[in-house]
Amino acid sequence: MILLASSSQDDLYRWERGVHSLATVFCSTNLDSVRDELVRGKPQILLLDHDLPKLDGPDGIAGLMKLNPETKFIVLSHSISDEIEWALFRTGVRGCCRSTIEPEQLKAVVEAVQHGELWIRRSLSWRLLNELVIMTQEKNRIKRAVGELLANLTRREYEIATLVGNGESNKQIARRLAITERTVKAHLTEVFRKLDVADRLKLALIVKGSVSTNDATQTGHS
Repeated sequence: MILLASSSQDDLYRWERGVHSLATVFCSTNLDSVRDELVRGKPQILLLDHDLPKLDGPDGIAGLMKLNPETKFIVLSHSISDEIEWALFRTGVRGCCRSTIEPEQLKAVVEAVQHGELWIRRSLSWRLLNELVIMTQEKNRIKRAVGELLANLTRREYEIATLVGNGESNKQIARRLAITERTVKAHLTEVFRKLDVADRLKLALIVKGSVSTNDATQTGHS
């Protein structure tokens, strides 16, 4: 189902002409109805007028997305700045275009989004690419930092830390490794000291944030 949401009957009529052949279409003219349909109808696509009364811009759209994370949002507007459009894409919107778009072109937009593509202006595509590069670099930096921390552990300490990261208790770890719980506790005390963490939860977060266990193990631990 494709949900169309606008207070303008002219826009709704034009949008419906463009997408009626793609799926069942439901039209909404107010925000409350949009919320109801997102929960009840679970539309595949939502064509949303950015000027819908009470929508409240990117923040309001982010709230709507939580009602049905599977729905792909396409925002239409008579006029939208680069900054607002960028904020919408960062929120998770899959496409932005003018509300006066011709029906046939709107159909192409919806089909592209249905196939997992983004409909984004060329002027913003480089910005999107640059942010993806920055995010990848930051993720790799964190992985390296975590890997360096874990490399300070002995093989047995690393083994126990990994089992803690998998949610196992001291008793389970002792049984698995054929050692006493007292030995497990002693190793964990040393792990906490070396990694400068205070509890099992923070240790688990570090372990889960590292590269895969196999990758880390292959680097070796003294």
